[in-house]
Amino acid sequence: MSSSLVETVDTQAPVSLIWQLWSDVTKWPRFLTHVQRVDRIDERRFTWWLALPGADKYFTAELTEVVPEERIAWKATAGTQHAGVVTFHRLSDTTSRVTIQLEYEPEGFVEHLAALTNLDRTVANYDLGQFQRMAEELAAQS
Repeated sequence: MSSSLVETVDTQAPVSLIWQLWSDVTKWPRFLTHVQRVDRIDERRFTWWLALPGADKYFTAELTEVVPEERIAWKATAGTQHAGVVTFHRLSDTTSRVTIQLEYEPEGFVEHLAALTNLDRTVANYDLGQFQRMAEELAAQS
């Protein structure tokens, strides 16, 4: 059974700043609480280590699309199977919208339960809130 989620956050930061924070996937652990580490293999491939309730996981993913200040897409090529895309939307000169969309295959009881109870959405929402706070603090400093 495949699971999917789509979460969005609006932030008081320009899309150029939002893009800077997301464009280097090795920095995602700064605001994605379940991502412990991302190691670059080459320009398009990365190994990710995740800490999830009941399980630690890793996978290798490849960037499938990078459009500056618009979207970053990836798919897993080894390990935990999933794919995702983050899109960036300019709402004004000083506000932006970030949308994250994930498709994944839950493995084991805890992940199936998280998908059924929307815990996965709660975690994604929390992480986007963390990102929003970081982006708005940086925007206020510039």
